[in-house]
Amino acid sequence: MWRRGLTAGCAAALCLAALANTAQFYILLARGSVSAGMPIPLSSLVGAALAAILVACLRVPNVAHYSPFASHQSFLPLAVCVGCLVAFPLAQMFFFGKTDYRRPADAAVVLGARVYADGRPSDALADRVRTACQLYHQGMAKKLLFSGGPGDGAIHETQSMKRLAIQLGVKADDILVDEAGLNTQATVENSSALLSRLHASRILVVSHFYHLPRIKLAYQRAGCEVYTVPARESYLLRQMPYNILREVAALWVYYLRPLAASSPS
Repeated sequence: MWRRGLTAGCAAALCLAALANTAQFYILLARGSVSAGMPIPLSSLVGAALAAILVACLRVPNVAHYSPFASHQSFLPLAVCVGCLVAFPLAQMFFFGKTDYRRPADAAVVLGARVYADGRPSDALADRVRTACQLYHQGMAKKLLFSGGPGDGAIHETQSMKRLAIQLGVKADDILVDEAGLNTQATVENSSALLSRLHASRILVVSHFYHLPRIKLAYQRAGCEVYTVPARESYLLRQMPYNILREVAALWVYYLRPLAASSPS
């Protein structure tokens, strides 16, 4: 019984915290501090799940009740765990990732994507650059930092990004580049060091919604607070389902990486 009581107490406390976070979300939404792609925050779903756990803990079990599915109940916890392993990253992508936290900042970091052999940016990359340029013209970002790696041909991702940004009216002097942004972690480390030297105190980060939870996590672990802005998509990318599923695995890798690093060799 004490275990049931302890579980109920923890579930109740966490449920209250989730409800408080939900209330804060709607306050920020009403003030116009954030723009949400989803009408409800992830914390509200977490609160509902915790409330269900609380109700289950408070319900008196009927030991005399027989269920014809009792022989299959041993698989239920495994199914729930697998479902949560997939659902949790997906929920972060669609709830956190689609929320626009734009506000006046010193700089906006734009993560790279594919550049074709002829130097043209892929549609995904063009969407990110256009969103960053919109932030620049709205006065939300004084500088743009483009981070990426080599393209399919001789044109580097950052070179293609800079060229497009200048075409969209961004001054060349307001553009910074990080040509060593070969992956998300490299971009976080390089941009954090560069922007620290420039004394940039508030930073926006632009990428596609499915990418933003992992970016936010990486920056937090680097000791840098950033505000994420999802790229405005010109159309639904054909490879979007693949990108989302790949990001599910990548997000768990980033979550678990500190545990692997701290384990004895």
